Amino acid sequence: MTVGIVLLAMIALFVGLRLYAVLGQRTGHEQQPVTRPEATPGLEPVAAPAEAKSGATEPSGLAFEQGAAAGIRSIISADSSFDVARFLEGAQSAYRMILEAFWQGDRKELAYLVGDDVRSAFESVIDEREAAGHKLDNRLVAIERAAIEDARLTGRTAEIDVRFDAFVVAVTRDAEGELVAGSLSDAIPTHDVWTFRRTIGAEDPNWLLVETDEGA
Repeated sequence: MTVGIVLLAMIALFVGLRLYAVLGQRTGHEQQPVTRPEATPGLEPVAAPAEAKSGATEPSGLAFEQGAAAGIRSIISADSSFDVARFLEGAQSAYRMILEAFWQGDRKELAYLVGDDVRSAFESVIDEREAAGHKLDNRLVAIERAAIEDARLTGRTAEIDVRFDAFVVAVTRDAEGELVAGSLSDAIPTHDVWTFRRTIGAEDPNWLLVETDEGA
């Protein structure tokens, strides 16, 4: 009996160590570009490399274009909790959440995620779509690449431009659900550059989407 108990304890310890190795530890800097007031299940970022501080080795060039390096260093100097890898984790979650809210015409969700100008533009398109009796059945198939193209700090205002290369299935249906345009079997490559903004030191930790553009 004693041998059996010891064996079960050893197995439990082994499983616990394996889970710890896979999931890693929280660093205390799980900052994301955009968050809702309530915790959003399924969007917790995974463990990332140690954050880059002034004088430290910069993150991999895969995370940002060389021209963004100076701006990123300025933001890190002003906010030591900023972490490039975790920012990009959150940016990709934000990209998905904002697209889905826009496609579904969810104005309340958009209000949490985007700035006034972007929200106004999105709502104008939603209004036109609803007036025509159309609904979108779009799907974000995959984000192939997300990288910071530019970053800047003006006073206490930080702005970061992120390029998203993704594949989207775009389908428009009428009020009866009949296909108007698009196809569920064809994924279209998209290239977007989104600008996120945050005031360093503000109580609100959220990065809001303040500008959208189509990348080349």
